[in-house]
Amino acid sequence: MQCLTSINIFGFEEYLCLMLQTIVEGHFDKEAISSIRSLAQAGSNRKYYRILLKNAESYIACENPHVEENETFFYFTEVFQKMGIPVPSLRYIHHDKKVYILADLGNESLLDRVLENGNRSPIEVLYEKSLKGLVKMQVEGKKQIDFNKCFSSKKFDRGAVLADLNYFKYYFLDLHEIGYDKSKLQEEFDQLARTIENMEPVCFMFRDFQARNIMIKNETPYFIDYQGGMEGPPQYDVASLLWQAKAALPFDLKEKLFQYYKKELALLHPFDEKEFDMNYSKILLLRLLQVLGAYGLRGIIERRSHFLSSIPYGLQNIEQWILHYKNSLQAYPVLSEILIQLVNPLLKNKYVIDDKKVASPLKVLVQCFSYKKGIPTDESGNGGGFMFDCRGILNPGRFEPYKKLTGRDREVIDFLESQTKVDEFLDSAKKVVDISVKDYIERGFENLQISFGCTGGQHRSVYCTDKMAQYLSQKYGVHVDVKHLIQDEKNWIN
Repeated sequence: MQCLTSINIFGFEEYLCLMLQTIVEGHFDKEAISSIRSLAQAGSNRKYYRILLKNAESYIACENPHVEENETFFYFTEVFQKMGIPVPSLRYIHHDKKVYILADLGNESLLDRVLENGNRSPIEVLYEKSLKGLVKMQVEGKKQIDFNKCFSSKKFDRGAVLADLNYFKYYFLDLHEIGYDKSKLQEEFDQLARTIENMEPVCFMFRDFQARNIMIKNETPYFIDYQGGMEGPPQYDVASLLWQAKAALPFDLKEKLFQYYKKELALLHPFDEKEFDMNYSKILLLRLLQVLGAYGLRGIIERRSHFLSSIPYGLQNIEQWILHYKNSLQAYPVLSEILIQLVNPLLKNKYVIDDKKVASPLKVLVQCFSYKKGIPTDESGNGGGFMFDCRGILNPGRFEPYKKLTGRDREVIDFLESQTKVDEFLDSAKKVVDISVKDYIERGFENLQISFGCTGGQHRSVYCTDKMAQYLSQKYGVHVDVKHLIQDEKNWIN
């Protein structure tokens, strides 16, 4: 019997390796397997792997020890497929229901498309397609789904709303020096929870309908990660999508897409538009606060860089909500005051400094190099700035599938983010660099050099260079130059 470890498998626990060996050999021709690669984790504890066949076909394997959650996912998938909703098809479920195999929808999400291409018209079309599919899922799902099979909550009731509000309070609000009357705030939370609980209409609520959970394949949006769905107000899902912090859609586009959504919803489920809009503002605020709670837990407490870097976007959403919807919160004075404090520049600047408003002469050069070729000099004459050695991070170049790839290729990025301590390494580097960047801006300095080195200047240092450059540009708004010394020499041919 062929050992699966001979087929380029990385990052598997031993028990999972054995389980997947049985699955793969039982459902695929073992001679047809090219590789099995782990994918980067997001906010959940589920682990995903891509099975690549030699004929170029591919599948996604998921390992999740929470059987009840998996059963809900299986059930929802079956219902949605019968409804004609674009979701990934299930190809195999292991007898213990802890491992299953899905059709591969590729690597590109709607969020990826937004970040790459901005908010041009093709993006608007994809959002409209997604909203049209959402309406069908919400209305028809309400009719066909047995909500007793939900694994968490059956309904977005008072308890579920309070859970979201307290999530924000514990993991974001209480982590900052913001004073408030705790008992009065809890009273307002309870009042808001009861209001949302009694809202009409109710439909199937996706619960986490965001651009990251919408995969784009052949220009068709496919929905994933809907296992947390329940019965609830439809406004929650459209708010989650249009106000996703990282997507940063301009308000006029948000409003245009919201009007499109209401038009599509009215075709299948008539509603009172004035009441619907009033309820939307409250549910939107709830979602924005819940998201800040997630950023606080995953970013501030767990120090996951992706969530930490999202906090400024979340605070910008709160600021925009105040601008357009503050009148809907007149009955909640304590919460209203907290929102004002959240957008206080002192708090915002803790996570982002908008130096686009302040002309800074600082130019930052972020570059990567190969230790085999020698350490680069600092042509500005400032002594070299920071030098970070990436060789302590597991090298993707040691494994055959990655040898001809670079730190800009998705496969290498997934490997580094899921199988190494690169996030921890970069978080530490950012803390050190932050001190100098802030000081240099205040003192009017003109140059700073930051270098990342690894063995060949191809994988780890390339990835770290791009991430650091993106971080400094977004946080400080300074001019950032990027150089990949070895890859530029090769013209990116390996």
